[in-house]
Amino acid sequence: MAYQIEPSFTHGTPVKTGVLLINLGTPDAPTAKAVRPYLKEFLSDPRVVEIPKPIWWLILNGIILNVRPKKSAAKYATIWTKEGSPLRVHTEKQATLLQGYLGERTNAPLVVDFAMRYGNPSIPSVLRRLKEQNCQRILIVPMYPQYAASSSATAFDIVFNELQRMRNTPALRTIRNYHDHPGYIKALANNINEYWMKNDRPDKLVMSFHGVPRYTLEKGDPYHCECQKTGRLLAQQLGLKPDQYQVSFQSRFGKAEWIKPYTTATLEELGKKNTRRVDVVCPGFVADCLETLEEIAQEGKEDFQHAGGGEYHYIPCLNERNDWMHALTDLVMENLNGWLVEQNPEELEQSRLRAVGMGAEK
Repeated sequence: MAYQIEPSFTHGTPVKTGVLLINLGTPDAPTAKAVRPYLKEFLSDPRVVEIPKPIWWLILNGIILNVRPKKSAAKYATIWTKEGSPLRVHTEKQATLLQGYLGERTNAPLVVDFAMRYGNPSIPSVLRRLKEQNCQRILIVPMYPQYAASSSATAFDIVFNELQRMRNTPALRTIRNYHDHPGYIKALANNINEYWMKNDRPDKLVMSFHGVPRYTLEKGDPYHCECQKTGRLLAQQLGLKPDQYQVSFQSRFGKAEWIKPYTTATLEELGKKNTRRVDVVCPGFVADCLETLEEIAQEGKEDFQHAGGGEYHYIPCLNERNDWMHALTDLVMENLNGWLVEQNPEELEQSRLRAVGMGAEK
């Protein structure tokens, strides 16, 4: 294997710790031309689609990539902002805020950056950028509260694969999940309560999580259980009775059975019952994106009201909420335990001089 060329190094340079936030990804533009390579990368991931590769290659390249990019681009166009893709905009802002919040908690040299599992900025490119800043310890933070093989694990795969190409690998830690982290649950509850204080309360709160095929649950993926626990803890924090909320799963793709109940079917059923008002929140997403702003806020409303429902409210994701950013800071600090070492400039200079004395370049 040919290793990557290592970044130039100067003795006495402070050793830094990197924090890498990883989200799912987004096309570079709301166009079929930009969506196609994004979808190809996403749907070619064996963690995402567990169909035998030769069969799936024919379906993906012969049908899906010739039809879906145009349809998906039209959906992206409805939620695109002047700043760009909402998911990328929010994730970048979260990284910037986290850098500041961590700086208030420690003087240890830290670098916070973000990457996308699919699309740009890519995980390999950002890992190289962290290494160039002499980050010899890196904490990987998937922005998925609930662990799934098709989300958190595939992000880890790319990180581990990239480390195989490095001669001088950094120390690595990963955050597997935080579906029951007290700060995360409290921030979700605060977000909902504040919305209700301004807009009153619904007859039913639907907590919609991203769906996964049912066979993943049967093969041991803990995602379904972690979503259920998040829903239960959030309901407890809000003081809701079992008949006041419903956990459901969205974004079904293909003909296979996915974990149920489906969000679409749930909203249609509530509509048929002439439910006066439904609010929908997406606890599994910490940043608004296509799945929340288009699928839930737009399509979900149409499904509910077309079936006979009344008012429909989508409650935005945590995004850059202050309480969420403090919770994320707490989570990162907990996982950086033992790594946060403040460095004395005099010691760094002595280290440089010793290296020079042993023949290193100045």
